[in-house]
Amino acid sequence: MTATLNTVSDVVDQYGAYDGIPDHEYHSDKTSLSSSGARALLNENPAIFRWNQDHPKPAKKDEFDVGHAAHALVLGEGAEIVDIGFDAYTTIAAKEARDTAYAENKTPLRSSDYRAVHAMVAELRKHPLAEALFGNGVAERSLYYPDPETGVTLRARPDFMPHRGAGRQLIVDYKTSTTSSPSKFAKSADDFGYYMQDPWYRDAVIGLGIDDDPAFIFVNQMKTAPYLVSVVELDRDAVELGRRRNRQAVDLFAHCTSTNTWPGWGDEPHLVSLPAWTHRRFEEI
Repeated sequence: MTATLNTVSDVVDQYGAYDGIPDHEYHSDKTSLSSSGARALLNENPAIFRWNQDHPKPAKKDEFDVGHAAHALVLGEGAEIVDIGFDAYTTIAAKEARDTAYAENKTPLRSSDYRAVHAMVAELRKHPLAEALFGNGVAERSLYYPDPETGVTLRARPDFMPHRGAGRQLIVDYKTSTTSSPSKFAKSADDFGYYMQDPWYRDAVIGLGIDDDPAFIFVNQMKTAPYLVSVVELDRDAVELGRRRNRQAVDLFAHCTSTNTWPGWGDEPHLVSLPAWTHRRFEEI
């Protein structure tokens, strides 16, 4: 779809839920704020955030291809997956096959990775809860709604939203990683801001009147054999902390956009202390 008005965002001219927005359009939208944008805004500073928006860098695709391919197979949405017929990109022929796939907007995979992602999906389908969560529903629906406090447009794109029955609307997010251990997920949730992503997506569903009490579920899977799957929910404290952090990000984004100022580290000198562990290393001196 194509939009010409900027009253809501660079991509859509009305609030609501949209299917079929291409990835590059969704991610290039600078006038609305996404969950990943909110996290980047707080993790860096407004100047860096805006620079990266104005000067997008192409991702090093190799390292993300397995995850993208697994998402496409599980969700039924995404670029076509191509087995390049080689197990490594060490020959000219292999590199040419990879680059041809990229040029055709396809996801190239080494033959070993191609087999692995299909094994991942087969293993996920054996997990009764994960299989049910990715049953009947819609993948990668884009949600646009106004922040009730500032009026800026917020957006979210859940991996999967099962068709709602008599209960709550579920929002399902699929993560691939080196581990699917539930006990290690807390660190990942902190490192990558998943505790902010959870309430961000819930609030989009609430903001559009889809459900006033949706649930958010992470489905995690190992990218290497045995491709184990875990299903995880964050506790209330994590969700509420994420919601407060999201509020910080939205308010900052609203201020920067309304004033067209994107500050960096400031003009005054910063007094910096060493971390506590440095002092502990030399406490005998």
